[in-house]
Amino acid sequence: MTIRSVLATGLAGLSLLGCGPGAPPKRPPPDVGVVVIRAEPVQLTAVLPGRTSPYAVSDVRPQVGGILKARLFTEGALVQKGQALYQIDPAPYKAAYDNAAAALATAKAKSERYAALVKQGAVAPQDYDDAVAAYKQALANVEAARINLGYTRITAPIAGRIGRSSVTAGALLTADQTTALATIQTLDPIYVDITQSSNEVLTLKQAVQHGSVNSEPSDTPATLSLDNGSSYPQAGNLQFSEVTVDQTTGAVTLRAIFPNPNGILLPGMFVRATIIEGVEQNAILAPQQGVGHNEKGDPTALVVDAGNVARLRLLKTSRAVGDKWLVTDGLKPGDRLIVEGLQKAMPDAPVHPVPASFAKSGKGA
Repeated sequence: MTIRSVLATGLAGLSLLGCGPGAPPKRPPPDVGVVVIRAEPVQLTAVLPGRTSPYAVSDVRPQVGGILKARLFTEGALVQKGQALYQIDPAPYKAAYDNAAAALATAKAKSERYAALVKQGAVAPQDYDDAVAAYKQALANVEAARINLGYTRITAPIAGRIGRSSVTAGALLTADQTTALATIQTLDPIYVDITQSSNEVLTLKQAVQHGSVNSEPSDTPATLSLDNGSSYPQAGNLQFSEVTVDQTTGAVTLRAIFPNPNGILLPGMFVRATIIEGVEQNAILAPQQGVGHNEKGDPTALVVDAGNVARLRLLKTSRAVGDKWLVTDGLKPGDRLIVEGLQKAMPDAPVHPVPASFAKSGKGA
């Protein structure tokens, strides 16, 4: 037997051994479900904490002193601008007004008489001028007395809901007192003061400047969820943003206005406001089940390359949009992101990509 035939026989034997029942078969690449990443317009919203505050607040105070005769409103009721709230005893002010009116009549008669006499040369021009000045002073005194008499009836400076009264009939009031008689608050509409971190505000402004986000800051729509988890039925609008950052919290205050016809919102209530910040025209969204985290806590994902090999990508995400992450770096349109079978896929190992089950059913990206 030649050496060549011996080698051929040996190789054949080894080949038979390799195909024997003891040799494990080569496993095919695991199936993984993928979705194809696309760029699409996405409406950006933010859910931010806030508190309600009155649209207008006014303390009711007396402008003249005196004894309070009566309270003319029901505590907690809605009052209209100009509605009578308290009555101070008007008697002293009525007497002062009558005295001023009598003095005016006398001064008027004297000035008219002197006007005729000065033409005849019967009185000096200076005496006539003094009579006219006295008449004008009497007119001013009557007007002041009339105003003070009117102030004895204290009226509502604004419309709104009035609180409890701090005084009762018989109380002595003074014109310069610091204690308010009552407080009126306008609650329809009502303000909601919202806080947002300065970092989020800066990121949004930079995105708008770069043109990746379209945003109209004025009249931005807003909705509310209440502290008990229910949704407030009326939509509102963002009015403005403060121009300074709170040094203690690092936050910026935004003010929204909401209709409140049924009085559901009361001042000081905690709410959560959802505001529309703008639209990102070419957003990259990745299903959250396809994004993991490494030991440093950075977001990661596995994508399938052109050779059907799983490749690990380090991502940057900015926020959640529904059940997806908004990815700012690490993914691009056309990437095949693994979202199913991740436990079977290993970085740099072959995989067999198939459309993810939710993508095939039309529920995915």
